[in-house]
Amino acid sequence: MIYETSSPDETIAAAEKLAELLRPGDTVLYTGEMGAGKTHFTKGIAKHFGYTEPVTSPTFAIVNEYDCDPPVFHFDLFRIADFDELYATGFFDYLDRGGIICVEWSENIPGLADELESVWTVDIQKTGENGRKIIINN
Repeated sequence: MIYETSSPDETIAAAEKLAELLRPGDTVLYTGEMGAGKTHFTKGIAKHFGYTEPVTSPTFAIVNEYDCDPPVFHFDLFRIADFDELYATGFFDYLDRGGIICVEWSENIPGLADELESVWTVDIQKTGENGRKIIINN
């Protein structure tokens, strides 16, 4: 799937379309430069599942949990350098919690997708100040 968006609201709407296909246990791995819209995309996924509170980047917390149905676990791997550090965050424990896992900066852990069962990839590319090209694969 490829979406062209021209605002944060359109990026959120594209994420809601993907969320229609997501099931508990799925992991969404994002790639894209700083400010591309990865957190806005997660906001759309959480919104689809009924979350109404603010969605923020978990850069310093490493993970934010959004209490919806199913729950959404939002990871930021910007400061995570390797699998050892990823294990230390408890990331792999979340795989058994029956939620949707959204992972910003997934490219920081080469081979991560190979360790997971049900993976969607979302690459968000800036095409202008507010323009985005969003490429989704399963």
